Amino acid sequence: MTDTDILILGAGAAGLMAARTLAKAGKKVIVIEARDRIGGRIHTVKHGPSQQTMELGAEFIHGDLPVTQCLLEEAGIAYPHASANMYKYENGEFTTDGPLVEHWDELIEKLNALEQDITIDQFLQREFNADKYEGTRKMVRQYVSGYDNGDPAKASSFSLRKEWQAEDMGAQYRIAGGYVSLVDYLADEIKQAGGQICLNENAKQIEWQQGRVMITTKEGNAYKAKQVLIALPLGVLQAGIDQSASLSFKPTIPVYSDAIAAMGFGAVIKVLLEFDEAFWESKETEDMGYLFSEQEIPTWWTQSPQQSNVLTGWLGGPPAEAKTDMANDELLTQSVQSLANIFKYNATELRKKLLSWKIVNWTADEFTLGSYAYDTIAASEARKIICQPLQDTIFFAGEYLYEGTAMGTVEAALTTGLRMAEQILRFE
Repeated sequence: MTDTDILILGAGAAGLMAARTLAKAGKKVIVIEARDRIGGRIHTVKHGPSQQTMELGAEFIHGDLPVTQCLLEEAGIAYPHASANMYKYENGEFTTDGPLVEHWDELIEKLNALEQDITIDQFLQREFNADKYEGTRKMVRQYVSGYDNGDPAKASSFSLRKEWQAEDMGAQYRIAGGYVSLVDYLADEIKQAGGQICLNENAKQIEWQQGRVMITTKEGNAYKAKQVLIALPLGVLQAGIDQSASLSFKPTIPVYSDAIAAMGFGAVIKVLLEFDEAFWESKETEDMGYLFSEQEIPTWWTQSPQQSNVLTGWLGGPPAEAKTDMANDELLTQSVQSLANIFKYNATELRKKLLSWKIVNWTADEFTLGSYAYDTIAASEARKIICQPLQDTIFFAGEYLYEGTAMGTVEAALTTGLRMAEQILRFE
């Protein structure tokens, strides 16, 4: 039986940020992680013949985000610009002109006039139902699915309105050496302050009373503490008891469980393909950074401004959820065919140019069960419930509890981890 002041479940960005803050404040902290690595949805690898750094999970810093950037500067980790040109491929042509979504200004104007929250699907059906808006409806739904990983039939119009008007697509960065540099820095800080990180420990049950918790793991170990901070992905917290990563409470916490169930958690499949040449570079697309299409795997990006033979594919939302159980070989075939269609290649010949590949189906990952959160209509009220500590004993942190405009990001996770750690310290 291991005893400590505070247990933290999950060694992703939120859990590590919280553990670092608490450990440096003098608390005895143990982080319990089910995987054999830290980082959670951050997973940087060196892959293929080039051994180039590739991000299987989080990849970009989307905007000037204070917590992430301050932490990187503190650690002395560079984060060069990764802004690049956006292309659309439609009707057999590449274009860079015009907005990504038709009638964008009208869309924002009508969203701003919305007085009561409804789903984005309901909003489109009510305000953009005419035939001339067919392209707008399609692109908005694709954008919500792709960028937000959300289900348009559940996603909040109010939340999307706030997000879309705050975006700065010109401020995009990648981290030198990958996001793993950041999580390694946090882990080192935790250990230097006396904290522990225990890997391969899948927490299954929390027995609790005010001021005392005991956690038992699938591996048969037990940990005791005065408080627990749960920094697990929302998908794991929503998991049914038959799923390997599910967590139970004794006694149950129905108000919190209902709030967790009311929130939206997206689906995503990420595809990394390394070719023998950057075949996509032509007079039409020589400065391409991001490419949006209507193919089976619709979204692609390069490593621009870095020269690279790697293309990254992205499928999010309900289309990704529908492929949760699809074999990676079949996903690879669909990915290559999508590129062949776009760049007018024979798929068999294009496949021969492939040097290495990696597909990450985060929705099928047993310790994630999805991608990142998006707001449903009920999410705002649910978040208020989950952010309140349960008898100063059970706390929650994670990107799904973030209330700013950088939802679904590492910034969101770091911010909530820091905030909840400070809240624990204030309870003394």
